[in-house]
Amino acid sequence: MLKCPSGQRGKRFPRLLRTGGLAGIAVAAAFPAGCGGGAPENANDAEAPRTPVAAVEIVRRDLSRQLDVSGTVEPLARVRLATRAAGTLRRVHVEEGDTVKAGDVLAELDVAEEEAELEGARAREEQARLDFERIEEMFSRELVSTSEFERARTDLRAAQSEGRLWEARVGFGRVTAPVDAVVTARYVEPGEGVDARHTVFELMVMDKLVVRVGVSELDVGHLERGRTVSVRLDALPDAEMEGTVRRVFPSADGASRLVTVEVALPADAATRGVRPGYLARVRASIDRRPDALAVPAAAVGEEGDDRYVYVIDDGYLRRRGIEPGATRGQWTEVLSGLEEGEIVLATNPIEMGDGEPVRIVGWRG
Repeated sequence: MLKCPSGQRGKRFPRLLRTGGLAGIAVAAAFPAGCGGGAPENANDAEAPRTPVAAVEIVRRDLSRQLDVSGTVEPLARVRLATRAAGTLRRVHVEEGDTVKAGDVLAELDVAEEEAELEGARAREEQARLDFERIEEMFSRELVSTSEFERARTDLRAAQSEGRLWEARVGFGRVTAPVDAVVTARYVEPGEGVDARHTVFELMVMDKLVVRVGVSELDVGHLERGRTVSVRLDALPDAEMEGTVRRVFPSADGASRLVTVEVALPADAATRGVRPGYLARVRASIDRRPDALAVPAAAVGEEGDDRYVYVIDDGYLRRRGIEPGATRGQWTEVLSGLEEGEIVLATNPIEMGDGEPVRIVGWRG
């Protein structure tokens, strides 16, 4: 018969018994009851049968809730470029997939008529300037009246305004990129006639990609602007990215009750192979409880409004009232009533009683 190690009488099982399985049960059975089960020393108690039970050690666990939602990668800015004047397209300089810089000319209309009008306006402006300078000189020598001087100055301003007007109309013949972007659609070909405000290109700003996901009204309160989240893409399974909550939309959809949350991807996402249209999966810990004491949910007993567990103390069950918190899966948070390191009955306590002798034959991880 194995003897109890010195100093172990009346104490809990050593940690090696928590491995569970046949090996753990065999070792438990080999030790006298006083080593692991904490049997009393008097003979009458030693003869009392001990109920085999599973136990769990109270440790701190992460009971944060995980949010998993998916959405489509989109550019933050999508620009639909339109012409500012009617006319015939003379040249188209870009195709789908081309990268353009702000100010690049993407297409040109035939503005020969406007250019001719601009030349005439410039000639009239030059003549008005000469007339004004001549009248101004005469006015300084008091050879002309004030009204003649003011008329010459007004004629010059009118000529300058007309020149600016035709410069603008000639400028309307050029379709330019307003931002650095990628051409994702081209709707016209050279020689086509277009009306004013006719859409000719679509651009996407690729250095600012976002994912817009729908989040339940019950969970969206745990997300705030600036919060970092994990983003994975089905097209790039090995590339986990850190996204940032850019904004939370102010209202929920009336039908789905989902609130749109916009997550910004890293600035280098496009260079890492991310493209608009890819499916992205966003994951975040919400209702965070990273360091909570917890017991198996099945170990919590109910009696009226009271909640309790059975602590295993020297081989006997001791009923202990607790204040439970949130339940996450198979674990229930304990706000008060237990301390880290205590050993608790891991199974349903309904058929157990205070003071009942037990022996631990398995451990819950």
